[in-house]
Amino acid sequence: MKEGKKIDRRAFLKTATGAAASVVVFPYVVLSSVLGAEAPSNKITLGCIGVGSQGTSNMNGFLSKSDARVVAVCDVDRRRLAQAKRTVDEKYGNRDCATYHDFRELIARSDIDALSLAVPDHWHAIPVIAGARAGKDMYGEKPLARTIHEGKLMVEAVERYNRIWQTGSWQRSQERFRRACELVINGRVGKVGMVEVGLPTGGGSGNPPVSPVPEGLDWDFWLGPAPWRSFIRYSDQAPHWDWRWIMDYSGGQLTDWAGHHIDIAHWGLGLDRTGPVEVEGKGEFPRDGIYDVPTAYKFTCKYANDLTMVVANDQQLPHGMGTCWYGAKGWIHVNRSGLWAEPASILDEVIGANETHLYDSRDHTQNFLDCVKTRNETVTPIDIAYRSITVGHLGEIAMLLGRKVQWDPDKLEFVSDDAATRLMSRPMRGPWHL
Repeated sequence: MKEGKKIDRRAFLKTATGAAASVVVFPYVVLSSVLGAEAPSNKITLGCIGVGSQGTSNMNGFLSKSDARVVAVCDVDRRRLAQAKRTVDEKYGNRDCATYHDFRELIARSDIDALSLAVPDHWHAIPVIAGARAGKDMYGEKPLARTIHEGKLMVEAVERYNRIWQTGSWQRSQERFRRACELVINGRVGKVGMVEVGLPTGGGSGNPPVSPVPEGLDWDFWLGPAPWRSFIRYSDQAPHWDWRWIMDYSGGQLTDWAGHHIDIAHWGLGLDRTGPVEVEGKGEFPRDGIYDVPTAYKFTCKYANDLTMVVANDQQLPHGMGTCWYGAKGWIHVNRSGLWAEPASILDEVIGANETHLYDSRDHTQNFLDCVKTRNETVTPIDIAYRSITVGHLGEIAMLLGRKVQWDPDKLEFVSDDAATRLMSRPMRGPWHL
């Protein structure tokens, strides 16, 4: 299909997935010739699964786009679900937004083109694979997956069913990060021998008491494939924030942010679709209480091209948060606060017409919608997101084992290491499975 060709979304999905054509009955017919771009057939219909803080932010991004229409929302917390519906209905001036408790019912709707997914990390794989099988394009949050194994299955599903995928690693759609990466990849600091990636410090501590489940929250469904445990009074946010500090659900600040700054490190090095060959490091883990992710961490990754990447919590690195590439001619450091270089004149360099120009996306949400229509690759496709978070997982595994691990980035497996291989996945509580 040629870029720029006008696409009938319903016809495309019918052809791509082999699904039976759906019949939508309206009280009256509005022709596209009357409404033009506002015609229903010209809009990408979306269902939003997970409408907490990040999910609502992503939903609002889609609500602001004239070529998208949110038609359904889903959450296991009735309070958040009701608020999301109010937001959507107020935007469109009606009461049409459908609500779902079970994401499978939303995914089963044949009139939904795409999904916006923002659920806890341990829930990432199952709805993504289900969505791919159902022929949905997807905008999904980072980190891509909780484990290396889950991420691999997600990539395989999205590619097998020819789905468009955008990861919420929105830094690639910011000029500052693209500029830094273009300077590095075009040799403005010379050959890079080391890159430092600074991520946040800290995590949870203490042992909150077992408490009644908050009204409106389906705790069993929230746990899903994770091991059963009684509900505890995490904080005023119920479980909707502090789950990050429990390994059953997340890898803490390390995996929460690896999909951002490790992703940028790879982009500037031209290593989007590979990974390290050796990883070792140490982490500081809570000694008591329910929280068990590392609160401080530092690990070193060796790549096949004599490159070293050091990933650590920001307090252990000279430049703190962000990505800093060190080359023979100087260094470049970028984070969400700014862009710096030594010598500073590097930042005045012009990238020539015949040099490497990276994917230029100025709007992460719009980039996804445009690619749904053109079927072109997004700025943060699923296989690249997988490589970025895999580095974080490798560091986590090396720290848990307390020793060096060898990794084959081509085969995506550990080299003769059964203990490390077992940590590539986590058991799933029935009836959930991949």
